[in-house]
Amino acid sequence: GTLGAGREWFKPWRTIGGREDAAPSLAELQVVLEGVFDRRRFLDLIRYFIVFEDPGDGNLVKKMAGYHQFHAVNVALEETLRAAQAVAAGRAGETPGRYEAGRKPGGEPGDRRVGVVWHTQGSGKSLTMAFYAGRVVLHPAMGNPTIVVITDRNDLDDQLYGTFARCHELLRQQPVQAQNRANLRDLLHTESGGVVFTTVHKFFSNDAGANNYSPLLSDRRNIVVIADEAHRSQYDFVDGFARHMRQALPNASFIGFTGTPMELSDKNTRAVFGDYVSIYDIERAVKDGATVSIYYESRLAKLELKESERPLIDPEFEEVTEGEEVERKERLKTKWAQLEALVGTEKRLNLIAEDLVNHFEHRLDVMDGKAMIVCMSRRICVELYDEIVRLR
Repeated sequence: GTLGAGREWFKPWRTIGGREDAAPSLAELQVVLEGVFDRRRFLDLIRYFIVFEDPGDGNLVKKMAGYHQFHAVNVALEETLRAAQAVAAGRAGETPGRYEAGRKPGGEPGDRRVGVVWHTQGSGKSLTMAFYAGRVVLHPAMGNPTIVVITDRNDLDDQLYGTFARCHELLRQQPVQAQNRANLRDLLHTESGGVVFTTVHKFFSNDAGANNYSPLLSDRRNIVVIADEAHRSQYDFVDGFARHMRQALPNASFIGFTGTPMELSDKNTRAVFGDYVSIYDIERAVKDGATVSIYYESRLAKLELKESERPLIDPEFEEVTEGEEVERKERLKTKWAQLEALVGTEKRLNLIAEDLVNHFEHRLDVMDGKAMIVCMSRRICVELYDEIVRLR
């Protein structure tokens, strides 16, 4: 942990080389001495994996990477150099494989797929992305690259941008957000440098040609595209936004970050980003104290669905429209509206609100805490909120 950090921010260092956890027979002190204080790793940790954030109260907070972030970033960096065919021009003293990268998720040199980093929620995924961007920006073999950070929703874009902006000293520059498609084109026409944030939808060009091709934005080889929640449905080559990204940035390298695992049948994500370069799942996060255990209790509030309405509901509708812009989703509203109306009936919301209030108040008798309620639509959010207020 860092100087000034509270006890809860001190975490174990469980690996020496990075490929797997140290043997249980090794003392924890030996693992941390060999795993952290190897000269090369220690210097890298100080230079590339410490950030200072200002929470707004004037007191700087010092943050340092955990072992899973440190090794994930270093393996991803090697894969990025391989993808950009730049490994041979690396920094003096660096050799491929130093971080025990193991298998090559993307493939041979020149394959533009870097891979996928799966780090579960609560493990500092946003900071890992910032550490990775900082390493790529500073590596001389990348030749002052441009980093393009892509999310699939405006609110996620704002959140991730905030993390990067607070770490701007690590990036040696202030990141910028693309305001629209024209602004994105202007930002990517630069000759070098830059950390650009955009939603994936801005690659879907309104002025695409007769074959629906997106215009070329840059053919430079030192552009690295970082995709947040890379497994989502719009990342496909046939008619998704991934094809438009590849057309706009044909020589860019692509890496994906996600908080949930890819499905075994998800060929699209692997086609765009490659296989896993690092996995830090919920079991490891709980073991390290990075997040708390998750317990699931099923509580069903049945839909009031008439038999005549069953053929009108498409069970795959929400999946295939996941991440769509609000305007486009509204144009697909016929089946959506019917399902949303069934989910958000007054009787059902009243039942759920009463159950939530009773459950949470009994919890508070035992322990302090807070809750998050996730709903299907904005309308249901508002009406459920109003019902909870009415009850209390």
